[in-house]
Amino acid sequence: MIVRKSPAEVEVMARAGRVVARLHEVVAEAVRPGISTLRLDEIAEREVRNHGAVPSFKGYRGFPATLCTSVNSEIVHGIPSADVVLRDGDLIKIDAGAIVDGYHGDSAVTWIVGDADPSVRDLVERTRAGLWAGLCEARPGNRLTDISAAVEARALPHGYGVVREYVGHGIGRALHEDPHVPNYGRAGRGPKLVPGLVLAVEPMFNLGTAETRVLDDDWTVVTADGALSAHWEHTVAITPDGPWVLTARCDEPAWPLREPSRIPGHAPPVDARGAR
Repeated sequence: MIVRKSPAEVEVMARAGRVVARLHEVVAEAVRPGISTLRLDEIAEREVRNHGAVPSFKGYRGFPATLCTSVNSEIVHGIPSADVVLRDGDLIKIDAGAIVDGYHGDSAVTWIVGDADPSVRDLVERTRAGLWAGLCEARPGNRLTDISAAVEARALPHGYGVVREYVGHGIGRALHEDPHVPNYGRAGRGPKLVPGLVLAVEPMFNLGTAETRVLDDDWTVVTADGALSAHWEHTVAITPDGPWVLTARCDEPAWPLREPSRIPGHAPPVDARGAR
């Protein structure tokens, strides 16, 4: 069942989104060669709780951490560990959520640690561009798969594998609500987008095929062929005036969104402090 939120509920979700945005900004400052993903998780949890919020992921279906930290060929749901230490050239995906007054915010980023091949930089930037292209379609009167088609259009010309098993989703009092938001498909299908609908849009593009597999920890999803993967995500509310990105960071627009050529996903910065 698709749950529409009232303007007051969307405002609460915006507060949760600001916590998530600030978390990502703080964690980005710590991303550098030599730091463990467990340390990044500790920084993230402290930041969430300092704002009076609760981590969305910790304890969710048994997940043990505040962040999902997925390195290189890991796509999503990687578990932070003291044994996973970032190295120059690594690609790290950081997915985070926070709960404020019972409502969730959810967002993911991809950082390159140190230096990387241009093809890796292109993957990261084009995946982020896919996210923002999709977000711009989250407006009243459109159909759900207008988002999907806009995302996929940023991948197909470059031959990237678009992950199909893991998709975006509705969000609100539950971390995952209806509807599913695929990152592929023909435009003009699915439910009509109306004010009050809040979605998490999250493209995942692979340098190789779209196929995935799950590791023995029953959480970490990796590319089946070992190729690198990138992942970006934002929580967006459909409003009468257009999309409102509730998890936008300080270097990104929140509302109202306009044409894709005017937003950072068109040519985004992908550097964290100590990362490029």
